Amino acid sequence: MTCLPRLFAAPALALGLALAAPLPGLAADTLALETAVSAAELSDKKQTKAGLYITASEAGDVLAARDDVLLLDVRSPEETMLIGYPTAADANVPFKLINPAHELNAKKGSYKMMDNPGFVPAVKAMLEEADPAAVVVMCRSGSRSAAAVNTLTKAGVDIPLYSMIDGFEGDKNDAGRRVVNGWKNADLDWTYKVTEGLLQGVE
Repeated sequence: MTCLPRLFAAPALALGLALAAPLPGLAADTLALETAVSAAELSDKKQTKAGLYITASEAGDVLAARDDVLLLDVRSPEETMLIGYPTAADANVPFKLINPAHELNAKKGSYKMMDNPGFVPAVKAMLEEADPAAVVVMCRSGSRSAAAVNTLTKAGVDIPLYSMIDGFEGDKNDAGRRVVNGWKNADLDWTYKVTEGLLQGVE
């Protein structure tokens, strides 16, 4: 069962529909989500083939104003449970899963992750049901979301896919703490409490 209560709170607005007046968070000329992000400022690992980017703070404004934009959390279910997730998230479809063997990636100082084979099918099914105008894809700090967007683009998803460049926790400061930016640091609503139906695409 797909968990998309916010998306269905109001009729979806198709990208090609003429507007009498621009909605908040929507650029009047291009019908694209408003963002000040420049691709030239991003590291290679945060860039996508789609070329659509948004910050957590900007996404918070857009999601508060629009019912036809979907927020997709692509982190592992462990992250959503232990670190939290946005209350505005429509679903958690992990792009990567923690390898159950818990092999250590010594270079990163973390356990290795593996591809989630259910990622693309689950996202496609969700998009077919919800028919959103755009999707904001979020991970921890913007690298996995970019990779997830590229995977979905390669799989033929043609809905506008915006990678949240600072993710849920944000980038690290010089001390290695994720306190620079991101959803949590923008003081946007989030919770530790996992709701039924949030997790999709994992058997």
